[in-house]
Amino acid sequence: MLLLPLSACVTSRVEDSRQVGTGINAGEGIVIMAKSYHLGNETESKFISCVGDAIGRGSGGLRVVPNQEFVDALFPWFEPRTAPADTKGLPSLMSRPGVQQAIAKKGVRYVVWLDGETDRVAGGGSLSCAAGPGGGGCFGFAWWQNDANYEASVWDLSGLEDAGTVSADFSGTSFLPAVIVPIPLFARTQAKACKGLSDQLKLFIVDEDA
Repeated sequence: MLLLPLSACVTSRVEDSRQVGTGINAGEGIVIMAKSYHLGNETESKFISCVGDAIGRGSGGLRVVPNQEFVDALFPWFEPRTAPADTKGLPSLMSRPGVQQAIAKKGVRYVVWLDGETDRVAGGGSLSCAAGPGGGGCFGFAWWQNDANYEASVWDLSGLEDAGTVSADFSGTSFLPAVIVPIPLFARTQAKACKGLSDQLKLFIVDEDA
């Protein structure tokens, strides 16, 4: 009975910082890239897929060009070791033979560089399970906290400029109480960070208030 009020909890903060006005026309799309390749710490591929799927869903969904399809079409200019580190390198990149034409063929207006990770930052408690001739069970209580911190930098390939950033910071605490049977109460921090970041990115790119 004491476990009934217990539930997983998540705190969140989603912000954006705009440098220039944005907008997207019919036929234009976006591609999501892992910025953290440059830092030697690969952003989780499943999180990138989650953001891409979320942005592309619904009546207000945007066209998302698959990451690998875009990289292959622009080979070798968006490979991890050769991709431009910032927008200062875009004019030079666009002047290379075939680059501008390949981007236009794919209909990519924005490149979204995604950086971040989900880490377990704290935890505690204890849980023990045993079995015997008369049956078995688990007893105890464990908890852990995950922090999901991600930042998306939006590059406008039309204006060759940095449009701004969208950041998401989600912290969640999960619990695993057990009185004979363990009852996991997951915070699902990363999934909530994916939705929060995706929703804000759509609003940022469409910029309906512009």
